[in-house]
This record gives sequence, C-alpha cells and structure tokens, in this order.
Amino acid sequence: MSTGGGVEAPSKNKILVVGATGLLGSAIVARLQTEGWFVVALVRSEGREALRLKADRLITQDLRNMQSAQAWEAHLHGITAVINCAGTLQDSVRDSTQAVHGAAPSALFDACERQGIRRIIHFSAMGVDQGGLTTFSRTKAVAEVALERSSLDWIILRPSVVVGRAAYGGSALFRGLAMLPWLPHLPEAKPISVVQLDDVVETVVCCLAPGAPSRIALDLAGPQPLEFVEIVAKYRAWLGWRPVRLIRSPGILMSLLYRLGDVAGWLGWRPAVRTTARREITRGAVGDPSMWTQVTGIVPQSLDQALAREPASVQEHWFANLLLLKPLVVVSFSLFWLITAFTSLGPGYGYGVALLQEGGAGALSGPLVIAGGLADLLIGLGILWRPTTRYALWAGVAVTVFYGFAGTAMLPRLWADPLAPLLKILPVMALNFVALAILEER
Repeated sequence: MSTGGGVEAPSKNKILVVGATGLLGSAIVARLQTEGWFVVALVRSEGREALRLKADRLITQDLRNMQSAQAWEAHLHGITAVINCAGTLQDSVRDSTQAVHGAAPSALFDACERQGIRRIIHFSAMGVDQGGLTTFSRTKAVAEVALERSSLDWIILRPSVVVGRAAYGGSALFRGLAMLPWLPHLPEAKPISVVQLDDVVETVVCCLAPGAPSRIALDLAGPQPLEFVEIVAKYRAWLGWRPVRLIRSPGILMSLLYRLGDVAGWLGWRPAVRTTARREITRGAVGDPSMWTQVTGIVPQSLDQALAREPASVQEHWFANLLLLKPLVVVSFSLFWLITAFTSLGPGYGYGVALLQEGGAGALSGPLVIAGGLADLLIGLGILWRPTTRYALWAGVAVTVFYGFAGTAMLPRLWADPLAPLLKILPVMALNFVALAILEER
C-alpha cells in the first residue's frame, strides 16, 4: 500500500528509506528532505510515527511479507538509492529477526540489482563481523554477506549504540536508569563507544554525495569507550541529579528481569531489557573511528561534547522519570482490572448481587455482575496485549464512566461510603489517561 502527497521529483533525486520510523530512519528522512531529496519512506503501519515523518511518499509494508525480490520491485520504480535502517532486537509476536535482518534485505538487494539501482547504504551493527553471539547479530551478518556478494555500490555502516536528543530502546534506557536512586552494577557489560545520532545522519549524507566511496564497511564509534555505568552517570549529571551509589544486584534477579522482558516481547511490547541485550552487552560496542573520519571527514563527537551543547530541559526530566514507570503503570493497571474481574466473579459475587438488588436490578443482578466481571477481565487482558492496549484503555475509560453514572443513579449512598468506591473512580480515570499519554514507543 502506498500513500503520500507531493509532486514526485526527477528520479535522480528519489531515495527509499526502509525502516523510516525508527530512531535512525526518522532522523535520516528529516535530513534528506532538507537536502532536497524526494523521500519514499517504507513503514510498517500508518500510525502516528509514520504521519510525523512528513515523507513525500509512504509505503506501508511489513518486512515479514517482503522476503522475495518480486515483493520489492513494485516499490522501486524511479528509485536511485536505498537506505536500509530496519532492525529489531529480538524475535517476538510482532518481529522476526530472520525476516527483518536477513531475508527481506537480501531480497531487496536482489531487486535493486534487477532494477539497476546501484547505491545501497545498509545499517548493520558493530561487532557483527566478529561472529554472532545471538540471533540478532547472526541475522545481521546474513544481510552483510548478501550485500558483499552483490554487484551493487554498497556501503555498510556498523554503528555502536546511537544516542541523541531523540531516544529509543537502549539509548532511552540510559536516561531511564539515570533517574534511579541507585544503579545496579552490571559486571558482564563491556565498554561502549556511544555515537551521536547527528554524526550518523551526517555520514549518510556524505555517502550519498557524488563520488562517495563504495563497497566499504565503516564502524561508527564515538571517540571515547565508556563503561555502562559511566554513560548513565553522565546522563544523570546532565539531568542535574547528584551521583548515586552502585549496588550489586543478585544474578537471579537480573535474570528474572531479562526473562520478564522476553515475556513482554511476546505480548507485543519492545523493551530494551531482554536476553538478547544481555548477551550482546557482554561483547560491548567499541570501535576505531579513524577509518570513518578518513573516508568522510567526520570527527565524531564525544558524549560529553554532545551533552554540553544541549542542556537538559524539563521535557528530558519528564521522559527520564516516566520511562521506567511506564511498565509499572501498564502492569499495575492491568492487574487492577484483572483482580476486579476475579473478585466480581469469585468471592465478591454475592456482595455485588446484593448491591444491585438494593439498587433495584432485581433478577438481572446476577447476570449484570457476571457481565461486569467479564468486561473487566477483557480490559485487563487487552491492556497487557500490546496490539490492543490503546483500545483496552479507552474501553476502561468508557466502563469506568458507566460504573460511575450507574452507581450514582442506583446507589448514591456509595459516595458517602468510608471506602469511597465511587470516589476512587477519579484517580482511576486519571491513571488511565496517564497510561494513554505515555503509551507511544517512539
């Protein structure tokens, strides 16, 4: 499916960006438009992330359905350069590393050869060429091999952890951890040469320039290898908070957190803390930027330089404080509805029937309690399942409003009840809207 506006530019100015709503892709789309390119953005869905891109044309496709050259060819008419930014951390109900990293890019490269599209800029990951620790890195290597075997004018970019004003996934995690009153020590984590998003985007512009080198792989690494805790400490200082003490977290607790992240992934969420991340951080992400500078002339910024240029705003404080509270809000709100359901359908059933009979529901009291319990159950499960979370939250708003009006009409005395069952509707509604406000992932 394709959408979008604007008069298409001559083919020499048309570029396809795959994975355009990601941290890298969205920044690259914005920069290329300022450079005068006609940008075709391939996105998974036409959600808010896609609408914010303001690309000249949108192509809506799931890469799991783009594993053959024929699937790509219909979208490559007039394209003269392709930038592949697509990536996913780990297999889940919404993501397939084999498709996103291996099969779909390989099919894209094949289609580009057939269509005569020469210039390919492909984002991989640092350390992929040193062997695959996880399915993430092994599937990334598959695309690199396919590209290197092609006749295309390719450039492979292997960034370290990318950070910038925008943040998502691992880069956002640094900010979230910075707000903790203590910091868990991760002895298995190796140093990281974080690289600035602006420098990565500038590299893409350089690679698109006439006469830019081809058939070369570049490690995009910052100039300063840092321990994981050092990076968090720098963000904490940037946010204006005092240093915190390190604590050694029990290995079993950290294993549980990573496993819970995996469970969240299979529920459709994309947490940064998953078992793939745990294994990848044991390798670290340190590289030598000298070749990068030699080829492009770009001298990468250090984290200190980048943070010093942009003082933290109140919005940064909000983001850092809310990032780790988000899963707590979602899980606690889901449990609220689930426990309410089990109570209504179990030990509280008789009490609920008695209240409805007092309010005049008569013979309908039992069925109404059951219907309410089932509605609560569906809302609680819907909040946990990421594809339906937003709908479930809005359903929760509607049901809460209904309970408020029905309770007021049938049993107004409940407003004076010491346990305040109707008065508690107000904070429940407030928490519901908070959950809706922080639901977006990027």
